[in-house]
Amino acid sequence: MSDIDLAKLSLEELKSLQTKITRAIDTFEDRRRKEALAVVEAKAKEMGFSLNDLYNASRKSNTPRPAKYRHPENADLTWSGRGRQPQWFKDAVDAGADPDDFLIGG
Repeated sequence: MSDIDLAKLSLEELKSLQTKITRAIDTFEDRRRKEALAVVEAKAKEMGFSLNDLYNASRKSNTPRPAKYRHPENADLTWSGRGRQPQWFKDAVDAGADPDDFLIGG
């Protein structure tokens, strides 16, 4: 990198240099990301895949499951039937309620 004698520059030249440096800093990470993406795309292509193929194959769906059970008195309380049982559901079943009684549309 060349040495610039900043003392010899005018205020206008210094401000112009500052603007260019700020722009270069702001776009540095974006340029590096694009370079990395190009390398990864080339490697995927070399192996017979597209990035979309690889991304979709390993991606876990974060789409929430539709509600399967609903609290009989508070329709805002629902459960998909997956994962940990909500306390209201567990309490009702422990008290002897049939889980099918809480099925939505059931």
